[in-house]
Amino acid sequence: MQDLKHLVKKKRLIFFPVRFKKRSTQNSFHALKENASRKARLRILLPIIAAVIALYPVASLVKVVIPKLFQLQNHIRLKAATAEHEYDNYGSFRLAAAHLHGSRQAGNRLAASSPEGISLYFTIDPNLQENVFNYMTQMQVPYGAFVAIEPKTGRILALTGYSSMDPAWDGMSCFRLYPMASLFKIITASAALEQKQVEPDTMFAYRGYSYSENPRAWDIKPGQRGQQMPLDQAMGKSINPVFGRLASDVVGRDSIMNYAQRFGFNQTLFPGTPVQPSRATTPQDDLELKLMGAGLGREVKISPLHAAVMMAALANQGTMMAPILAQEIRDRENNLLFAEKPASIRRLVTQETAAQLTRMLLTTVTSGTSRRAFHDRSGRPKLASVTIAAKTGSIDGKEPEGRYTWFAAYAPVEDPKIAIVALVINQDRWKIKASHLGEHALELFFSEEAGHRQAMGPATSGIR
Repeated sequence: MQDLKHLVKKKRLIFFPVRFKKRSTQNSFHALKENASRKARLRILLPIIAAVIALYPVASLVKVVIPKLFQLQNHIRLKAATAEHEYDNYGSFRLAAAHLHGSRQAGNRLAASSPEGISLYFTIDPNLQENVFNYMTQMQVPYGAFVAIEPKTGRILALTGYSSMDPAWDGMSCFRLYPMASLFKIITASAALEQKQVEPDTMFAYRGYSYSENPRAWDIKPGQRGQQMPLDQAMGKSINPVFGRLASDVVGRDSIMNYAQRFGFNQTLFPGTPVQPSRATTPQDDLELKLMGAGLGREVKISPLHAAVMMAALANQGTMMAPILAQEIRDRENNLLFAEKPASIRRLVTQETAAQLTRMLLTTVTSGTSRRAFHDRSGRPKLASVTIAAKTGSIDGKEPEGRYTWFAAYAPVEDPKIAIVALVINQDRWKIKASHLGEHALELFFSEEAGHRQAMGPATSGIR
């Protein structure tokens, strides 16, 4: 019993203090400290949790409403686009150009749709576009580009390209820059005519071969005799020495650069479109000025689209119109966002100068550089009833490498219905020149127009 008492006593002495130690003042204080920290956290978390619970129905509503608000905002923006002219001629041109490759024929016009549900209808003449493309394909043209425009409105009737060498050529072929060659003679003549120092029938003396590219051989020194030719014939035959000397002796460097700028060089002429700005480098001396005036300046570059707009301006009595590619644009609800509206850019030359240039350009087809393309082997004109003002050009180039030939024209001269520009780049084996492509397109266009007039009947045969 004593032992048991001893053990009990010992147990009390040993174990109870241990249990009491766990409940020491220090441990109790630590527990109280932890509770205070937890309470502080709860003071922060509980209002947040309460707010989340309270706002959950609102969040669910927002999840449904926000997309609807964005749709409404987009609809309002599209509606406002017309009022704010977001879809102006250049904005619509950019959108139409991006979707032209995927267009389809819808009735008598081309149409395309964007992933956003926008419907586009083009000004393109489907038959002219397809026929010109097929002709280039049939002839296996290494590189070719073609543009046709209605001069009075700026409506683009054809915009296409083809290459037997590069499948990706078509997309940007009409918007890239190429050496302008003798098409620049039109600008040289415009500057000279506007200065009132020459007329189309002014006789101009020169030395050297007609297509010489050496300006040192063009001048006539005192006591020397040279050849003479009226300016209108020199335009049709594209006589390099005449226009080189015209730029140097009559026009001058400052004036020729001013007219290059007036015609749209060294500036963004078609803002917001994929058309690259045309370039004309200022000549550094008289030799470079002569080369530039004759169309031999290799740093004078233009796109087929710009060249076609330029020719359309001359056909339109000197007024340049903004190019229009989209006839109309509609949203997915068929609301009208854009409708074509002709707009002028600027006046290039006076009406008098435009008429004088037309007189000069008439000789290209009748007796000049494209006579063979527009006459059969017997010398009979292929388009006898159509008067055509035109200019050709040819020069070597490197991007892509080959011989560049241009043909730019408008017709009929009395009341122009179409202005065209054709570019063909040949390499080792020549297929066709640009003038042949141009003749083919004009023949097709006017045969269609004649058929349309006949279908309309005698009472409206004069309406197109």
